[in-house]
Amino acid sequence: MLQALARGERQVASRKLSRTVTPTGRERLFRDDEVIVSKTDLKGRITYVNRVFLKISGFDEDELIGAPHSIIRHPEMPRSAFKLLWDSLAEGREVFAYINNLAKNGDNYWVFAHVTPSIDVNGKVLGYHSNRRVPDRQVLNDTIVPLYAALLAEENGQSDRKAGLDRSYRMLLGLLEERGVGYDEFIFSL
Repeated sequence: MLQALARGERQVASRKLSRTVTPTGRERLFRDDEVIVSKTDLKGRITYVNRVFLKISGFDEDELIGAPHSIIRHPEMPRSAFKLLWDSLAEGREVFAYINNLAKNGDNYWVFAHVTPSIDVNGKVLGYHSNRRVPDRQVLNDTIVPLYAALLAEENGQSDRKAGLDRSYRMLLGLLEERGVGYDEFIFSL
């Protein structure tokens, strides 16, 4: 019982940390042969992490299990990118995305994520599984970083969060429409 209470207190502390950590501007890198793995329940609470996730994020396993996956969300990630990700997952589709994460100490680490619904034998979605690899640096620098900066500026330029998300999301969809591709085609064309 005491262990469960202590674990719960650590999880609450972890959740608070994600809201108060200031980005350091330092980037953590991981090797091409490493894969960051995590699993969540339907509400996005972490149920599993591998050793690479722990090493790169700087968190202990007991700080992460039960915490929302957003504990590693970097404040420079546009919310519209996550809206697209969650909308796709809600439709039962897998998603590939470039994501900037925030380590426990405020360092960031970029990943190329493949997120899939985890389903049971009856096809019922139980949660989500994410594998993250080292992203292509040229794609990040030439396309993703400027795109995300523009989306984030659109979000932050609005008087309320909902309006900012709506404008940023429309901006993202407009870019895809201009190119005549869907999101998946855009990502795979990079």
